[in-house]
Amino acid sequence: MPMATEQTYCYHCRIHHPRNEMRLIVTKTGKRWRCIKSIEATRQGPEAREAYGRQVSEINKAESKSRAQRLNNLLQEK
Repeated sequence: MPMATEQTYCYHCRIHHPRNEMRLIVTKTGKRWRCIKSIEATRQGPEAREAYGRQVSEINKAESKSRAQRLNNLLQEK
């Protein structure tokens, strides 16, 4: 599989991204992959960082709600 199409998990925004959009970051607990978008958002100051965090939180909530709805639908069908 070509490197550009490999998906890697971003520990910051909790989403898989193409590997070419990621950077390996050294943290207190070791090396972790983080997307370029999240790195740039933190460098633009607190307001941009907060806005990015809110956006990621909304995406995660929507995905969680969708997953819960699908599970609920499956349980009701049984």
